[in-house]
Amino acid sequence: MICIAIANQKGGVGKTTTAINIATAMAATGWRTLLIDLDPQGNASTGIGIPASQRVLSSYDVLVDGASLAECTLPSAIPGLDLVPATVDLSGAEVELVGVENRTHRLRQAVAAHTAHDICFIDCPPSLGLLTLNALCAADTLLVPLQCEFFALEGLSQLLQTVEQVQQRFNPDLGIVGIALTMFDRRNRLTDQVADDVRECLGRLVFDAVIPRNVRLSEAPSHGLPALIYDHACPGSRAYMALARELIGRLPKERIAA
Repeated sequence: MICIAIANQKGGVGKTTTAINIATAMAATGWRTLLIDLDPQGNASTGIGIPASQRVLSSYDVLVDGASLAECTLPSAIPGLDLVPATVDLSGAEVELVGVENRTHRLRQAVAAHTAHDICFIDCPPSLGLLTLNALCAADTLLVPLQCEFFALEGLSQLLQTVEQVQQRFNPDLGIVGIALTMFDRRNRLTDQVADDVRECLGRLVFDAVIPRNVRLSEAPSHGLPALIYDHACPGSRAYMALARELIGRLPKERIAA
């Protein structure tokens, strides 16, 4: 199973929207897809249509109690897409894990033992704490949503430093599959400037597909649906399908063949 963490310690950059819709797009192209909600807010779980009453076991049980991913996985209404939901218990997981052996590799052990899916996406919380560290240790690679605003560039620098530290201490194989520019507004000159600066600094690491500001992307979670299901023809949905195609082209060919 290919494991991709979707992370950025800055909040409001489109992490969960990206996680939900890229996972849906991959499922639509025939990949057996698992989405792990690792954010205590549980927005990815809600956005997929899993109410809190159905979240009996969650990613909290994986990290703290050593439950398997299979035990905690729930099917979604989207063919080919399953979910490991999040509950509010996750907010205390970092404290509970402080004295636990291998506390940074709890999720990695669960992912390594899981064979029921082809690809897994981890929706990380907006921080660089122990939850995100578990995701980075478990992941093969990292997808970074980046809002096209000035402050997002400062956050990206900090995240790249964190990735380098994780590579040195915990997961030397961790890579970055790409930077996805989100909330792109062509009417705003600063948006173009930020996008140009990011592409100049990071080159081909930045995906060609750009996610626009789109009201349908904002509306979809309130209906418990990914935008690709809520309105598959809207600009946001088309952008995420293009991003998924680009992502598939960047995945290791030998892993895809396997």
